[in-house]
Order: sequence, then structure tokens, then C-alpha cells
Amino acid sequence: MYKQILIPTDGGELSQKAIAHGFELAKLTGARVTILTVTPSYPVTYMEGGIAANREFAEESERQWKEEARKAMEKVREQGKAAGVETDVQVLSGDSISDQILNAAKDIGADLIVMASHGRKGIAKLLLGSETQHVLTGAKIPVLVLR
Repeated sequence: MYKQILIPTDGGELSQKAIAHGFELAKLTGARVTILTVTPSYPVTYMEGGIAANREFAEESERQWKEEARKAMEKVREQGKAAGVETDVQVLSGDSISDQILNAAKDIGADLIVMASHGRKGIAKLLLGSETQHVLTGAKIPVLVLR
């Protein structure tokens, strides 16, 4: 049924539900799992008369975020191993989380994306956006959304 499942995570409690569900699906189908997290790019803003943040500071901040994300993803890889699921991890960086998720799904040949949604409505959805919604509208493969 499924051969390669992508599970994007932000490391939050709700994402843990998607990870557990994705591992169960993988066990049932014999699929491999790739766990993905996306760290933000540090904005270097140029203003008239100066620079808000210097490049070295931005690069060091991004390096630290990636390192923390790698540590968190290694813990998830261990969860997969304990569940008997072949698990890879990816840590990507970018401005558009949903684009990174969709590109990763294509790159690894995923045939399912399993992800969580906070289910925000109204002004919260408008202000915060919805990465899940962007993935749903842009995906060419099935997306299983857990709440």
C-alpha cells in the first residue's frame, strides 16, 4: 500500500500524535518513514542607514537552530527504531515550510504525508496561516491530517 511515508513535525505535542500514527501505518504496510523538520531562515534585514542583523549572527543562529532540530530528530529516529520502523530524518531550512515539505515529499518519493493540524479558525488562521492547508492544496499525493 504505502512504501514511503513523510511525517513533517514541528516538535510539538500535536506532531507527536502524527508521528505515532505514521509509525503505526508504516508497521502495517512495511513502509519506510522520513521524519522532516524545517527550521526558519534567519532574516537579514537591510534598512536605510544600517543593517538590523549582521550575516555572522544570522548564520550562527541558523546553525544553532539546525543543531537543536537534529538532536530532536535523532530522538524521533530512536522512537522509530523502537517501533521497528525504518526511519530517516531530514532537517531543512527555508522561508516556506509548506514548500519544503512538498519538495521533500517529491525528493524522497513519498506516497503519503502524515501531519498534524492545530485546526485554527477565524482570525488565528488568518494571522498565523496554515502550513497544513498549503500542503493539502499543493500535494500530488495523499495527505493524512491528524488533530
